[in-house]
Amino acid sequence: MQIQTHIITTIPIFEVNEPLEVLVQFFMENTYSHAAIVQGKKFLGVINENDLESFNVDKKIEDFRYTLESFFVRQETSWLDVLETFARNEANLVPVLNKEDEVLGYYEITDIVSVFIETPFFTEPGGILVVAKGIKDYSFSEIVQIVESNNSKFLGGFISEMKNELVQITIKISNINMNEVVQTFRRYNYNIIFGNIDDQFIDDLKQRSDYLDKYLNV
Repeated sequence: MQIQTHIITTIPIFEVNEPLEVLVQFFMENTYSHAAIVQGKKFLGVINENDLESFNVDKKIEDFRYTLESFFVRQETSWLDVLETFARNEANLVPVLNKEDEVLGYYEITDIVSVFIETPFFTEPGGILVVAKGIKDYSFSEIVQIVESNNSKFLGGFISEMKNELVQITIKISNINMNEVVQTFRRYNYNIIFGNIDDQFIDDLKQRSDYLDKYLNV
């Protein structure tokens, strides 16, 4: 998936010898979290908008060079790695560098998310399942095998949570044989955390519970 067309070249890149006041004005007029700082054409780092609150605006950017953060992406970086960079650095703007460490422009978070939601994971009809298993026990190859062994289609998946030695995987599959897929996951010792489907297993338990209630009330 090509995302290079989303590189924004109209957002300013700041020289390290510029007055800090110019940078402060930029953040006041925009809602961006970071801005790229260069020396000549070479990337030095990004400055966080939150750090400016304690800076003396009468000084130059150079005086606060020690606060620069070093995250960026390359022109050839995949869209998924770009998303990870946004998330890891709590940023809504990330500079894009070429092989010479020159800033080509920026990626903005809303543009990259729009690329994500245009993938088959979101656009193709299907059902969402969230399954959980021990971190050492799960595998994506097994998950795909479970789905496809029931003649359903695996449309995509990602790790949505890791906590207390458990991993949760959110997957999307076609609507064919959904209940069979769920039952197979249970046989492979996966817990079903969420499913936007009619789960026959739950229905069966409810019916048996209702029957038991009637029996005990006789």
